[in-house]
Amino acid sequence: MRVYFAPCGIGLGHVGRCIPIAKKLQEQKAQVIFSTYREGIPYIQREKFPLFEAPPIGFQVKPDGTIDFKQTTINPGPFLASFTLMRQIDAELHAIGIFDPDIVVSDSRASSLLAAKILGKPRVCILNQFQPIIPRRKRFLRLARLADFIALAIIGKIWASGNAVLIPDFPPPYTICAGNLNIPKTYRKKVHLIGPILPVHPEKLPEEDVIRKRLNLPQNKIVIFAPISGSVKEKAFLIGILRKILMKFPKDYEVVLSMGYPNADTTPVRYDNLTIYKWVPNRFEYLKACDLVISRAGHGTITQCMCYGKPMILVPTPNHTEQINNAIQAKKLGVAKVVQQENLSLSKLLKTVEQTIKTDNIEKIKQIQAEVLKYGGLENAVKIIIDVANKS
Repeated sequence: MRVYFAPCGIGLGHVGRCIPIAKKLQEQKAQVIFSTYREGIPYIQREKFPLFEAPPIGFQVKPDGTIDFKQTTINPGPFLASFTLMRQIDAELHAIGIFDPDIVVSDSRASSLLAAKILGKPRVCILNQFQPIIPRRKRFLRLARLADFIALAIIGKIWASGNAVLIPDFPPPYTICAGNLNIPKTYRKKVHLIGPILPVHPEKLPEEDVIRKRLNLPQNKIVIFAPISGSVKEKAFLIGILRKILMKFPKDYEVVLSMGYPNADTTPVRYDNLTIYKWVPNRFEYLKACDLVISRAGHGTITQCMCYGKPMILVPTPNHTEQINNAIQAKKLGVAKVVQQENLSLSKLLKTVEQTIKTDNIEKIKQIQAEVLKYGGLENAVKIIIDVANKS
């Protein structure tokens, strides 16, 4: 079987959840190739998969990481945005035509689904945001509502144009991306809530004290893990703020900050009780060994933390409606506290850490962990992909 993966290349989350699926399929003698762009490229190169570099596409970001709706609308503008999409479709037609896959797996990319449809290839779409939601601002409220309507009518139809839509999330009541799943009834038969795609299950790793010893983490301190995700511009501002704050954290905390640059080396820089990595290859060891996670409100990070039973402090990217909705849902479930980026300070973050690690919070999170670990998204995704390819 030949499988063509086409994940969105903005940030690392989309590529990061396609890689374990690809590895599982390789174990079953499948041939795989990836098509992606931007931040996704060095991640795929690091994992040594065959790669087709697609034309980049994205959104405008302010210096503080805020999603700039106005500039995204103006620059590149409707004409150039349409032209870029057409370039992506043309490139996908070329790459899919050369590889000649048995199935195309798109993760949040319309261009690959459209190209695969033109070429008559079976298609599976992985999503955690069925409808892109425009940030609400009074000056652009009508425009945002109109854009939402158009997005649901057009983008939703593209997402559902394949054989199956996979949502890597928990069934209710633990669904994190519930606020982003406005799915019309006509499409729901194709949609499957499969559970999160977890590359490494917590029970497959040694006990926390064993991992701490291996990673040179203290046994008698609260360990905070801060894996920062998102596009380069999105996370740069937050990394700058967190670095300054975490360097002043009391000595009874041990902090590990990962900047999330997969093309960088893994040599850490140490500042007293703060260790900074450009890239952490053993992410799940740190996730199991820590007591608390500080991160953006990315879907993958939240669902992974829930599976590992770790409380979170989430700092959603400003104006990023998907992350804002994820953070709201995680807070409702009681697995996370939310701090807005503009409110970040040493006193605010330290107070939130102290509130988050209270015993009653941890007990509730462990109960949720026991429930959500029942859902095997990775296995479900592999099964559905193989079934679709075989039936087509």
